[in-house]
Amino acid sequence: MARLTLEALSKTYPGGVKGLEEFSLDIAPREFVTVVGPSGCGKSTLLRLIAGLEEESGGRLILDGKVLNGLPPRERDMAIMFQNYALFPHMTAAENMGFGLKLRKVPRAEIETRVAETARLLGIGELLGRRPGEMSGGQRQRAALGRAILRRPKVFLFDEPLSNLDAKMRAQMRVEISRLHQTLDSSMVFVTHDQVEAMTMGDRVVVLKDGLIQQAADPDTLYAHPANAFVASFIGSPGMNLFPGRIVPGTGGLAFVHPLFSWNLPDDRRKELEAYAGKEVLFGMRPEDIGSDEARRAADAPVIRAAIGVVERLGGQACLYLQGEEGTPFAARPKETQGCQPGRVVELPLHAAKGIFFDPATEKAL
Repeated sequence: MARLTLEALSKTYPGGVKGLEEFSLDIAPREFVTVVGPSGCGKSTLLRLIAGLEEESGGRLILDGKVLNGLPPRERDMAIMFQNYALFPHMTAAENMGFGLKLRKVPRAEIETRVAETARLLGIGELLGRRPGEMSGGQRQRAALGRAILRRPKVFLFDEPLSNLDAKMRAQMRVEISRLHQTLDSSMVFVTHDQVEAMTMGDRVVVLKDGLIQQAADPDTLYAHPANAFVASFIGSPGMNLFPGRIVPGTGGLAFVHPLFSWNLPDDRRKELEAYAGKEVLFGMRPEDIGSDEARRAADAPVIRAAIGVVERLGGQACLYLQGEEGTPFAARPKETQGCQPGRVVELPLHAAKGIFFDPATEKAL
């Protein structure tokens, strides 16, 4: 088991373009860390720096007390899996999986044994005699994963390896990789642009934007307590709604006022917002907290009136994309959606107690 420590890791490209800034993270032994963010945020740059495929501009990489800076990839005891599986087309699955061991002069009998064991673990034992052109995308992905496992590295690195798979296969492989992680002694760093992958697979999720860490936390904390407005709107499908409004004197205290609704703040929320009296704030609400059973049961729940624009039906539930009278778009996932059709005007109560306030200038949660 290995501990990987990244200390103020940075990468600046020619022309002064910053790919990564002061990235610091301690990855515990056997921890599964997912890194997520929009295109160009520095995810792949981070992975390539860890693997030694690019040279860092600053900072240190430490694996079990050993500084990795300057070491070539082959000396870092890591295995990396890219979006392109890079299997040799003229080799069988077994030959592809065992190729790295062959280069290391591992005895043939041991290679065959380890390939067979890994193939059984991945459910491709019957495919070992096939070449990549004779396998599906999911089968090729398993073969490439098997090749990485056979190295028995201290750290696995994944660079969006599921991007080439269809939706059903992606869901299946998320489960397979998570199950595999439980059986191995290696740490894993999984880079993806898909926040569903990041949230469902990671013990800890790192959200990146413009080369900077926005938040690093377990999935539940990340979803319920986002550190800033970017994390709130990026995490979730759809993300958190952000309503710009103002804190003003209200009945018995302070109130949040938005063109579509107002909310008299309860005692436990007034203290955090006293300094913002008379100022602008952002109020965040998750779609599932709009029109929820809890909101309908609350006697003082603010109500928002809006027209339905689009209805996304997802089998057991539906997501509504709405627009308020003054043009504010937002999403809701109410408990009851029977009769909801585009163009219909509805009134939805807000479970305001679940809302989060953000500073509009810094975007940090209050």
